[in-house]
Amino acid sequence: MNTINETNFNFPGQKSVYKGKVREVYNINDEQLVMIASDRLSAFDVIMPRQIPFKGQILNQIATKMMNDTADIVPNWLVANPDENVAVGHLCEPFKVEMVIRGYLSGHAAREYKAGKRMLCGVAMAEGMKENDKFPEPIITPSTKADNGEHDEDISREDILAKGIVSEEDYVILEDYTRKLFQRGTEIAAKRGLILVDTKYEFGKTKEGKIVLIDEIHTPDSSRYFYADGYQERQDKGEKQKQLSKEFVRQWLIENGFQGKDGQQIPEMSDEKILEISNRYIELYEQITGEKFVKANTENISERIEKNITAYLK
Repeated sequence: MNTINETNFNFPGQKSVYKGKVREVYNINDEQLVMIASDRLSAFDVIMPRQIPFKGQILNQIATKMMNDTADIVPNWLVANPDENVAVGHLCEPFKVEMVIRGYLSGHAAREYKAGKRMLCGVAMAEGMKENDKFPEPIITPSTKADNGEHDEDISREDILAKGIVSEEDYVILEDYTRKLFQRGTEIAAKRGLILVDTKYEFGKTKEGKIVLIDEIHTPDSSRYFYADGYQERQDKGEKQKQLSKEFVRQWLIENGFQGKDGQQIPEMSDEKILEISNRYIELYEQITGEKFVKANTENISERIEKNITAYLK
């Protein structure tokens, strides 16, 4: 199965290209951004050596659907999708924080809680909670937006404002949009028999100064989902939750001695493991969207993407 690792295209009007952990973003004439979702797999802020077939297509198509399903409450950057792996949108200046919102004590929050911490990003967490319990109200726990190879760091609202990373006027809007998106995401998930546990949103400012949602939204890479059926029963029995997210990759890495820490070796992923992860991503797509996943032609994936983008830009 062919995958797309990285691209080195040169489009008409291209000004620059930014390479993120899994996406590449081309600036066209300082007007539009062309975002290509690769098949790279990132965990613990580290890019894995092997790619996952169809992962880029899956993330791009879920994000597109979710942007369309939330555009009535929060404006977003998206203009078009000329290819299964591609989104084109307005040029934006990204805010240097990721807005993480959590409805449940899971993942990073649970690991911090287990270590004895009761404050996360300046937000208090109640005593007596156990992993995967629901918070009384969703909490916003922002993180800094790290450069490649660096780790995102937890940061409080107070620090963001004190350091001037975001103005208070803008931050109030980011918080409002984050809560609205999480509420809508929760409603969409419930229709699919899922619980939206936690997620992150990224925002940018257009040339006109309008704050818009950018990047991805409600994908298994940016969000954690539980199956609603049996959730309470599993909690009561102290059992692990059945979840739909990239967490299954993280857990496999942890079991094989890797958490992105210095000196740790990335475990080798066999062809079987790669196929298993790809199939899990397809399952995620179908569960989250309620639609059958249609595999794009990957025979000449790089050529296909370049041709479709070039045709669109013309």
